[in-house]
Amino acid sequence: MSRGRSEQVLARRVTEAGAVDQGRRPDDVIVEEPLEIRLDGVRVATTMRTPGHDFELAIGFCFTDGLLAGAPVLTCRYCGTGSAVETEFNVVSVDTGGVAPEPAARLGTTSSSCGICGSTQLDDLRDRLEPLPAHDPWDPQVLYAVTEKVRAEQDLFTRTGSAHAAASFDRTGAIDVVREDIGRHNAVDKVVGRLLLDDRLPATGQGLFVSGRASFEMVQKAWAAGFEAVIAVSAPSALAVETATAAGLTLAGFVRGDAFNVYA
Repeated sequence: MSRGRSEQVLARRVTEAGAVDQGRRPDDVIVEEPLEIRLDGVRVATTMRTPGHDFELAIGFCFTDGLLAGAPVLTCRYCGTGSAVETEFNVVSVDTGGVAPEPAARLGTTSSSCGICGSTQLDDLRDRLEPLPAHDPWDPQVLYAVTEKVRAEQDLFTRTGSAHAAASFDRTGAIDVVREDIGRHNAVDKVVGRLLLDDRLPATGQGLFVSGRASFEMVQKAWAAGFEAVIAVSAPSALAVETATAAGLTLAGFVRGDAFNVYA
């Protein structure tokens, strides 16, 4: 199984006029593999992801899903069920020394498109998270610029056309952490995991960019991490708007071109 983030396959080119190349040419496609995430020895998720920044993904998932409950991460490593080679680097174990609450095992597989949609409800978030501190409005020009800056750093998307991106940025528009993955939720967890490892959460004074739609899950992850804003290239869902309102978080959609919509 490939360990790269993309691999080449052969494809025939078909034009609008119906012409088909007689030969096949190499084309880069994104890699998608399962990653099993374990917390203190218990499997808490299996997600389809693009290999790369796996420790950030595992730690970010445990944090945004509320599984850490404030417990510090002591170690993060491949394997947990055997050697890393035997598991093809597709199992990551996060260890808090048993300080985190004992997690419930999750047997289902998380798809790369919609993460754990439906497993967490808004009422649960209100019980777990406090509303964010009030913040000043964001400069529209900063938000426009962020979209273009992140696009310039989407190397995997440039090569394959099928990678989502997430990025953290500050109020000047400076881009901090950019991560790509076949799954939108994975890209966000990788960003959050990096910030947690760097001891930079909550993300006060920062915004979160997502390259696709702003779903409920994107907003709840941003709320858990303390971001002040979520900006998305596409539309939000109704539940995402409701969640952003409950969080006191700025939510903007269709941030492209010369206009965008502010939903919360």
